Amino acid sequence: MKYQVSGGSIPSVTINKKSNEEIVMKALSIHGNYIMDIINGNKTIEYRTWTTNYRGPLLLCASAKKYPNSIYGHAICVAMIKDIEWNEEDQLYYWHIEPFKKGGSYLIEPLKVKGQLKLYNVDDKLIKPAPFVKVDHNDPEFENWYNQKIKPLLYIPKRKVKRDVEPQFSKFKKFHIVH
Repeated sequence: MKYQVSGGSIPSVTINKKSNEEIVMKALSIHGNYIMDIINGNKTIEYRTWTTNYRGPLLLCASAKKYPNSIYGHAICVAMIKDIEWNEEDQLYYWHIEPFKKGGSYLIEPLKVKGQLKLYNVDDKLIKPAPFVKVDHNDPEFENWYNQKIKPLLYIPKRKVKRDVEPQFSKFKKFHIVH
């Protein structure tokens, strides 16, 4: 496989398809809550029961299943897969993800993607880099971009509230410690 630069500093995988050369990016569907952990730097390993010889940029697409405070049905980052190793104890493959930095993993403009099993291809022309490489909630410009682009895609469950019923409080609030 050969890497090319497309759309600025986005590395892509070039695949020869018949006589035409088509630029696509490899993609992987994972749960939206895991993508949120990855972009926030809390998850640097993706666990899989299968392996691949592929290393490099990988579009992470959130599955359609909804998890609280997570995206679903969209891709919002490209993870750089630097290594895959077998873990005998867990009986799983550990897919090591590069940190979010220049030349590593990076954020993209949200892209609606229908998930699939295993690795699949997404047209590289659809993938646009975000103006920020990584999450930085202390940066007002990032926070503005996040509130406009990512926050509307987050699934926030609606609590079902029974009408004409007084709210239930914890039993612990009823007790007082007496000295």
